Parts: sequence; C-alpha cells; structure tokens
Amino acid sequence: MSGAVSTDDLVACIRAFRDAVHARKDELTRLDSEIGDADHGSNMARGLDAVVAKLDPAPASPSDLFKTVGMTLVSSVGGASGPLYGTLFLRMGPTLGVETEVDAATLGAALRAGVEGVVARGKAELGDKTMIDALSPALDAWDAAAAEGLAEAARAAADAAARGRDATEPLVARKGRASYLGERSAGHLDPGATSATLLLEALRDTLAGAA
Repeated sequence: MSGAVSTDDLVACIRAFRDAVHARKDELTRLDSEIGDADHGSNMARGLDAVVAKLDPAPASPSDLFKTVGMTLVSSVGGASGPLYGTLFLRMGPTLGVETEVDAATLGAALRAGVEGVVARGKAELGDKTMIDALSPALDAWDAAAAEGLAEAARAAADAAARGRDATEPLVARKGRASYLGERSAGHLDPGATSATLLLEALRDTLAGAA
C-alpha cells in the first residue's frame, strides 16, 4: 500500500475489529467465564456496535476518530474493558495532531502512547496475564518493521500479539479479576490479550487489503 494510512482506512479497521469481536464473542465470553466475570465478549460487542454507529459520516481525521472511539468505549463498555480500551484510543489521538494521513512510524508512536496509557491506568506489566501481554510485544514488532511500511509493520505486530496472547495460557494472573483465582488462573488464555490480538489482526487485514 502507499506510505500513509487514511482516516477511511482506520475507520475500516475499527469496523473489522467490531466484526471480529462479534464473530468471536462466544469464545471471548467463554475465556472470561473461566477466569473473569463472563462478560468480556458481550461487553466488547456492545461497545463496538456503539462505536460503529458513530462513524457515519467518518470523523475528519485519525485523531478525531480515535477520540470518538475512546470516548464511546468508556461510556458504553462495562467492567474494566471500557476504561482500558477507551484509554488506548484516547491516548492515541493527540499524538496525531490534525494530519489526515499517517505513516508507519507515526501510527506506531500513537499505538505506543495508547499502550502506555493502558499500562498507567491498569498498572499491569508484561507477564501479568492481561492485554498488555499482547500489546507490548506488538509495539516492539511494529517498531522493528516500520521502515518496511505500514502493511509489514501491521503484519509483524499482529503476529507478535498472537504469540503474546498464547503465552498467557500458563501464566498466573497478577492483575484484575483473574488474580483472585491465584494458581487456578493458569491454564487459560487471557480474554483481554485475546481481544487485543483481534484489534491488531483487524489492522493487519485492513492495511493488507488497502495495498
């Protein structure tokens, strides 16, 4: 694809994320029933439906888009997911200014700002069995591949997120509802890391399709 991603491309990514969450809603809820409150899939699906309802017409810029997504998720998703995903998008927006197209390095910096916001809000680190276990390695993979362009950076990030998600299975949770289970939280994939991987995969597929 070209060296820049447009607002329309990013809107398509958000729509693809919504569709992926709906397709995997039962799986996300099952994962959450094992170590959480059994509502991650339904909460995320409801929140992303609310987001997509606000994207026609599309916001004027990527910054405006991420602000709209973040605020809508905070107000419409229950549990911890709303504040955490909302923070991710709200922190991404200001790094982009008024630009209507962004390149791989700029989008990577926005993603990093977003993930740093999630870390600050949730107080989670790599290895705590949370969405950070997918997002943190995705950031590093994005940065390593950014010079090769947006599609390659997104592919590398999605692959790294999937590996991070899978690595949560043997971990003992140290944050969130799952941490109450202690050793019993081991042996299960983290639902937040699973949905975060869906986000990176939606971005990968959208940018590949725009090539």
